[in-house]
Amino acid sequence: MTSAFDFEAVTLDGQRQPLSDYADRVLLIVNVASRCRFTPQYAGLQQLWQDYSGRGLVVLGFPCDQFRQQEPGDAADIRSFCALNYAVDFPMFAKVDVNGPAAHPLWAWLQAQKRGVLGTRAIKWNFTKFLVGRDGGVVGRYAPSTAPGALRDRIERVLAE
Repeated sequence: MTSAFDFEAVTLDGQRQPLSDYADRVLLIVNVASRCRFTPQYAGLQQLWQDYSGRGLVVLGFPCDQFRQQEPGDAADIRSFCALNYAVDFPMFAKVDVNGPAAHPLWAWLQAQKRGVLGTRAIKWNFTKFLVGRDGGVVGRYAPSTAPGALRDRIERVLAE
């Protein structure tokens, strides 16, 4: 696989979603969780989606339960939590593993494309963010502690390319 658009994932509704449907868009791909100290970042992610979707940004949320079981619910629980607490309406996918032998292929690919701090490959925690350009290549990897709003300048530059 040579592009994020080469992958597919299953939505919270259980439908297969080819990421090629988002071709020529800029993607912000995030592993999310509802019981994490970074969970309030949902608000910032939703704000980015609202502010930039008209210019071509798509925020993609991938719930993950690999870090201290911070996403224990099923798809209905996740959808309800996100809607009620953060009015999330950006695309959300079924729960995935982001590390290890059962890692979703997209997440294994993302890690290979852009390493983290000190060259680490593995995702260290929920709310790790990958920014993908219109060509499907990874242009940035951001730590869980990086607030979504801190990505605005970079997102605007990538949208303008």
